[in-house]
Amino acid sequence: MTFQRARTDEQRSERRRQILATAAAMLTEVPVADLTLTALSRRVCLAKANVLRYFESREAVLLALLEAEVADWITELRSTEVPDGSAQERGDRLAALLATSLAARPVLCELISAQSTVLERNISAETALQHKRAVHGYLGTLVEVCGRHLPELGDEDAAELMRTVMLVAVAAWPGSRPPQAVLDAYAADPALAVMCIDFADVVRRTTEVTASGLLAREHQPR
Repeated sequence: MTFQRARTDEQRSERRRQILATAAAMLTEVPVADLTLTALSRRVCLAKANVLRYFESREAVLLALLEAEVADWITELRSTEVPDGSAQERGDRLAALLATSLAARPVLCELISAQSTVLERNISAETALQHKRAVHGYLGTLVEVCGRHLPELGDEDAAELMRTVMLVAVAAWPGSRPPQAVLDAYAADPALAVMCIDFADVVRRTTEVTASGLLAREHQPR
């Protein structure tokens, strides 16, 4: 980056992208809880006050990054071809696609797992409104993606399936990343290792079961 102070809209947008890209890189090294505004400012080579010119808080930075990560994930999902097969076969393939694509995006998983407990705690009502509107829009797009794979569900059940996927991901991600002391306990007593969570497997199996249940309910007499 050649400019010192962002003076044009293009430069301000570039500075925002730089801040978000730096935060994303840091999240591959440390969890959300350890990513401080001070550390981010140092890494991006800006004073903390300058970072706050673009984002009102550390949490606002991470919410904006979350939105960007979700948008990229949705782009990937929308570019995937829908295979032929029965509804159950397509549901199982959708479950595998969602699980593997999420597991391949650790920054996204780290952010969604901290969204309600951390990221939404130090923001203004205006930022919260903007973020919730963005999330609502993304859910609508995920429903469309689900509908391409499982049109039998309809929008209401497709939305229910996608909400379940996201809730499971929120819970399963931290559980699949135990601290070193827990890993040492598993190593000391291998019988305890069954308690370790495989993130992709949990998301895939839960999505399969939920999709199957919704499809079965859809064909029950009203």
